[in-house]
Formats: sequence, structure tokens, C-alpha cells
Amino acid sequence: MQPAKQKRSQERVEKILSVADEILCEGLISDLTIANISKVAELKRTSTYKFFETPDDIKIALIEKYVDACSLHLSNNLSSKVSNEYQQCIMDCCEIIHEFFRNQSGAKKLILENTISPPVPSKEMQKVSVMIQKHLEKNLTLPSMFNKEGVFLVVTQIIFAVLSLDVKETSDLTQVGLNEAARSSHAYLLSCIAIES
Repeated sequence: MQPAKQKRSQERVEKILSVADEILCEGLISDLTIANISKVAELKRTSTYKFFETPDDIKIALIEKYVDACSLHLSNNLSSKVSNEYQQCIMDCCEIIHEFFRNQSGAKKLILENTISPPVPSKEMQKVSVMIQKHLEKNLTLPSMFNKEGVFLVVTQIIFAVLSLDVKETSDLTQVGLNEAARSSHAYLLSCIAIES
């Protein structure tokens, strides 16, 4: 789908996504249908189809909004965190991501509980991984490593995967899941540094 260019079209897209988020927060992923979203948004289905051909298109757009919000939340909350230890820097990142998903039920349902489709695209994950990388580089002198951006993308994927597993196993985000996300991503980062040193 082409992005909306006119102000009126952009407002409709925002309304559709806002309603989709409300539906998701109150209900299930399966409630995200074109018919349901159009009805709640008080739009004709043809208006919704003009911007989103399928419910998956709406989910993809929501994922992008949620990941952007997660990246902003990281950026805002990491600015006050200072540590000269890899483990604490990773824990700071994990705690902020964990907090974001605890407070954003739509994001939690669509990104962490969703086992079908669509998955979170790598380009979206990179928005979060860039924040984690910047935080570590601000606090520590990172050794040169092969494909540093790729390493931090995997660190981010590990965090999301462990938090997702936590939600699927416990129906919630727990301290155990947070600790495991930090431990696993820290171990992976250290293994990459050890290999390159």
C-alpha cells in the first residue's frame, strides 16, 4: 500500500490505526478485521480498504507504530542510565523494553503473543537495536567487531524472543522473563566480543 499523502488521508489512516489499537487492547488479535475496524471507526469498508487491503496490512502498520514507540521509550529512558558494565547496560535496556510492553497491551498482544503472522520485520527491529547499540557505545568502549549492527540486531531479537516466550508460558511479563532476556542477550554479546578479540 502507498502511504497516505494528503492530510485527510493521513488522518483516516491514523484513525484506523487508533481504532485498531483500541480493539486490540480490549479484545483479541482475531478481532482485527476490516469489517470490525470500519464499524468502530465509523468508516465505510471501502474507505478502510483504500488504505489497508487486509487485516495483516493493519497489523504491519500497528507493529511499526509500536516499535517506533518502543524505540522512543528506550531513547527517553536510557538517557539517564550510566554504567561501565556490559551486563548493567543490557539490563537497563531490557528493563525499559519490558516496561514498555507491560504498559502497552496492544503491543504486547501483537508483538509478543502473536505466533502466526506477520512477524516483526528486521527493519523495525533495527530501530530498537540502534538504541541499544547507542546506549552501550555511550557508556563503554566497544571493541571493533564484525557487523556490529548485526550483533545488536540479534541482541534485540533475543530480548523480544525471550519476552515473547515468557508471555506465552505465563500469560504475563515476569521478572524471571526479564532476567532471562538480560542474561541471554548479555551472553550473546559477550560471545561476539570474545570471538572478535
